[in-house]
Amino acid sequence: MPATFDLVNVGAGALRLAPIFALYAIVVGPLGDRLHRPAWILSARNALYAVCGLLLVASGALLYAFLTKDYSVFYVFQNTRESQSLLYTWTAFWGGNAGSLLFWATGLSIFASIAVTTNWRSQYRLMPYVIAVLMAIALFFLFLMVFVSDPFQRLDFVPPDGRGLNPLLQDPGMAIHPPLLLSGYMSMSIPYAFAMAALLSGRLDASWIRATRRWTLTAWGVLSLGLLFGAWWAYRVLGWGGYWGWDPVENVALIPWLAASAYIHSVIITEKRQMLKVWTMLLVILAFVLSIFGTFIVRSGVITSVHSFAQSAIGPWFFSFLGLSLILSLIALFYRLPQLGSRRRLDSMLSRESGFLFNNLLFLSLVFATIVGVLFPMISELLSGVQITVGPPFYNKVDGPLLLALMALMGVGPLLPWRRLTWSQFQRRFRWPLAVLLIVWLILGAILRDFWPVLAFGITAFTGATIIQEFAQGIRARRTLAKESWWLAGLRLIGRARGRYGGYLVHAGVVFIAFGIIGSQFYNQERGLNLSPGESATVGRYTLVYRELTQRQTSHETVISAQVDVLRDGKPWRTIQPGKRILVGFEQQPVSNIAIESTLAEDLYVVLTGWEEGTASFFVFINPMVLWIWLGGLVLILGGLIAWWPERHPQAVPVPVESGAQPLSRGGAHV
Repeated sequence: MPATFDLVNVGAGALRLAPIFALYAIVVGPLGDRLHRPAWILSARNALYAVCGLLLVASGALLYAFLTKDYSVFYVFQNTRESQSLLYTWTAFWGGNAGSLLFWATGLSIFASIAVTTNWRSQYRLMPYVIAVLMAIALFFLFLMVFVSDPFQRLDFVPPDGRGLNPLLQDPGMAIHPPLLLSGYMSMSIPYAFAMAALLSGRLDASWIRATRRWTLTAWGVLSLGLLFGAWWAYRVLGWGGYWGWDPVENVALIPWLAASAYIHSVIITEKRQMLKVWTMLLVILAFVLSIFGTFIVRSGVITSVHSFAQSAIGPWFFSFLGLSLILSLIALFYRLPQLGSRRRLDSMLSRESGFLFNNLLFLSLVFATIVGVLFPMISELLSGVQITVGPPFYNKVDGPLLLALMALMGVGPLLPWRRLTWSQFQRRFRWPLAVLLIVWLILGAILRDFWPVLAFGITAFTGATIIQEFAQGIRARRTLAKESWWLAGLRLIGRARGRYGGYLVHAGVVFIAFGIIGSQFYNQERGLNLSPGESATVGRYTLVYRELTQRQTSHETVISAQVDVLRDGKPWRTIQPGKRILVGFEQQPVSNIAIESTLAEDLYVVLTGWEEGTASFFVFINPMVLWIWLGGLVLILGGLIAWWPERHPQAVPVPVESGAQPLSRGGAHV
């Protein structure tokens, strides 16, 4: 296949040429700023564009090798085979180490090109350092691909077929989940680069924050989607009845999301009150470093995980880059500390400023606790030679109360005024949410009689009541001013203050997710069944009647399905088909086809676990309120999109200078 051979060589050559341009941009950009040579800065930008172009060429060459099944390329041989569908041949691009590194670097170069182009004029003074930082990150990934994990490595012969992608990865969820997480990780590089540029250049006004606002929301939103799709994939494919098991790879995806969430909140007070500047810098550094940490854990294989599908020798290199990035970033931060001090102080512990501070502390506590759990197997292996994994009980006892406190603060924060809360404000703002809290506690306490779920449901209801109250007050004010309908007032309210009300919708999504988690964690049921054809068993309100086992053969898989009739409350309800898929070449790795029937109240979740001599074995779960988690995810993403969408800033109406009047906003005041 000479055409593929030539194109692969072109991709390999582009990959080896890119580090030269990256290194050029790292050196020439800052030097051009120091020596006042604009042409040098422009050439550094062009070098960044060249890196992006070369990486696109390399990515295109690797994709072509996959699509043409060029098994002379070792990475293609590892991750695809003739029987693999086009979708999973495509997703095999990021299924292993070398491809995911190329995906990371290419995505970063695209984001870097967009960020530099869109901010070239408005943030020109920062551009040399932004380019240098972004190209330093890209250079690390290029180094790994050139010297450690080459995606274009050749075999000495051409095998007749490849090994194929891990069967667990051959699922629609995994066609979306990994690239979303990797995109979230790489996009955190943009606000980090601007923050480092501000520290390196000494230009520490808030302009870099405004320039990266949508990049930060993009990184946070993409990570949110990645986490949701990961939970959805685990729920549908792994067959253990849950969506989040506090697995190390799950946790290292959650940790940068927590840091990014803290950073987003810290930015608000830095912009509005010129406070917590050091916190804001520290959090953006932490969010980026933890993104690298997440890639390190997933791709190094240093920790055993059901989600980890790649192991290689890149672990020490990632660990070194991680440590170097953190050390150099903190050195730059400490050097600029005198310029980051705030002239304002907290006026009261009962104020919105203190709410943001406590918010940061809780997020960082969650980050620290989760990191301890993730690293504990590595620490135990270092000390005793045995990896001891920290399981869900640890996280439930440590992270659970912290998440509950964060949920409570999410409800309290919007009710707190800037500077100081007075008694009259407390009565006016807190009475309805507190009334909801007490009513929920009294009713559920009488029904459930379980302390933790009653406490959690009550706090979540309090936060939900706060959000409803904020929307109701804003809509009422608009209706009074503009005489609009409830729906029109609500839409225009959101349109006029997208950041604020988009944030409230994000909080509403979190409330829905919290309801789903509380219900499914405290009140789920499970039972194992062994049934012969015609036999039945009852689990909760459901009766399962096993009918027969069928088998279907295709060119690339064998599908075995159990026919099960389901009665709910004694009445015929559904016919379900839990089963197994056995892919060609992976006969020892069957994948579950799980039967899931969802309602707002609960999920019936049935897994076929085995069969012999006419008897089929099942594991049945009844998981309350899981659908609320997916609905909450949709609301959360919708809120993030609204907050991301740029707001229309009212234009000033010129007035005669002699009048002594101030410019008015076109269209007047708005709520």
